[in-house]
Amino acid sequence: MSYIADTLENLVHQTAFFNLTWGNYVMIAVACVFLYLAIAKEYEPLLLVPISFGMLLVNIYPDIMLSIEDSSNGVGGLLHYFYLMDEWAILPSLIFMGVGAMTDFGPLIANPKSFLLGASAQFGIFAAYLGAMALGFSDKAAAAISIIGGADGPTSIFLAGKLQQTAIMGPIAVAAYSYMSLVPIIQPPIMKLLTTEKERKIKMEQLRPVSKLEKILFPIIVTIIVSLILPTTAPLVGMLMLGNLFRESGVVRQLTETASNALMYIVVILLGTSVGATTSAEAFLNWDTIKIVVLGLVAFSFGTAAGVLFGKLMCKITGGKVNPLIGSAGVSAVPMAARVSQKVGAEADPTNFLLMHAMGPNVAGVIGTAVAAGTFMAIFGVM
Repeated sequence: MSYIADTLENLVHQTAFFNLTWGNYVMIAVACVFLYLAIAKEYEPLLLVPISFGMLLVNIYPDIMLSIEDSSNGVGGLLHYFYLMDEWAILPSLIFMGVGAMTDFGPLIANPKSFLLGASAQFGIFAAYLGAMALGFSDKAAAAISIIGGADGPTSIFLAGKLQQTAIMGPIAVAAYSYMSLVPIIQPPIMKLLTTEKERKIKMEQLRPVSKLEKILFPIIVTIIVSLILPTTAPLVGMLMLGNLFRESGVVRQLTETASNALMYIVVILLGTSVGATTSAEAFLNWDTIKIVVLGLVAFSFGTAAGVLFGKLMCKITGGKVNPLIGSAGVSAVPMAARVSQKVGAEADPTNFLLMHAMGPNVAGVIGTAVAAGTFMAIFGVM
């Protein structure tokens, strides 16, 4: 009987109930809220489902993220190996290749002024950098946090890894992806506050047709110019443009389909679960995390506002030919931010179609955020 009792006692003590802290239960509840938002409300489920499930797993079974150095048998936890690919910038770069293969750069080529709107929306990044420094973060930590302002999860992870800010990579990544998912909620109030109904009703002229040659040359030229100026951006900008070259060349259909579908979804699973798994209660429930989440929201709001305000300036300069709403798409959340511009414009006038016009600043924002990350890496001498 004593053997049976001891065996049962050992089994009971092996359950997670005896090992979890109150913080783990809080994070499990947060994970369930994220799952609800992803499944019931459909807030970017492709991102939130793997992130929230990784969060759930690590707070029930922390050893799923056990590092190789800390293991007794030299074998790390399953999600630790996924996470290493985040640190090594492999998964963020592959995400960029998938985005390039999925995205039509034609609207940006047809309207090069969109680069200015994409650049203006990066103001939030540098506002967050100064804010993080003011709150006591180191210069490298502040730089890693600031990229949240571009609503760009892969670039946030890429820069945090390059600047060796792995201790705060989890909160940074979760904040960035959360704000990407909440673009349809956060942006519209800011857009409506800063524009008049008359401005929101502005109809823009149809974009000029873009030739196949232009579409093929664009990724090649951008890669050469940007990589020569900021070589540190080559992993991100290079993969983005390679994916787009697959798409536009028309001679590698299999590669385009793989990069934009199967590979993209595999990488999203690996990156999402590993990012979620960095949010253990010990690493996530602290004041630094709260500061990062608040700074990210402020930065994202500033970036949206800066894009809209610059759009208003372009509207006046062009005599009312630019709808300021497309400026909000200058953040990197492709294509969510462009869709939001379309939605808000359609609310003012159902016959107004801004989506293709907004895709120009949206693509420019992706490039702009990568350039901002490369600028920080150059400042700190990181290759």
